[in-house]
Amino acid sequence: MSASTLPKALPQGCTNLKLRQFMRRMSQYYDTEMAKAGIKTTQYSLLSYVDKLGPVRPGELADGLKMDASTLTRNLKPLVDAGWVVVEAGENARSRLVSLTPAGREKRAEAKRRWKVAQEGINRLLGAEQVVALHALIDLSMDRLDPVETAGEGDE
Repeated sequence: MSASTLPKALPQGCTNLKLRQFMRRMSQYYDTEMAKAGIKTTQYSLLSYVDKLGPVRPGELADGLKMDASTLTRNLKPLVDAGWVVVEAGENARSRLVSLTPAGREKRAEAKRRWKVAQEGINRLLGAEQVVALHALIDLSMDRLDPVETAGEGDE
């Protein structure tokens, strides 16, 4: 069933709750597969982003990931401890650059293979047509919610 063929009815229940339930289920599916590579899905995303942009300043990385600096620092620590990421001095004494190590590139490549297995499994379980429709609905919804106006703004 595509998004355009969904029944025309009033929404029932809490959209936030339904999305959280769906995301927990989806995360569990991906987490199970990623655990076979010894990595969490959040760590894989971070490794992928550093690989794509690196070497990158922490502030730019945090902005790109839509997270604050303290959360980024907390999320980078286990990757640095594992030897997958290094945070080194940048152009001057006050700047830093985040980049992958050779071991980090290997871990990312291993995790990417597991990610593909998870994605193919989701495509099989939900059906490729349903996944395409889900992506389209998410993209449309994200466009409409970006940026979300604060309740009460403009009510003066």
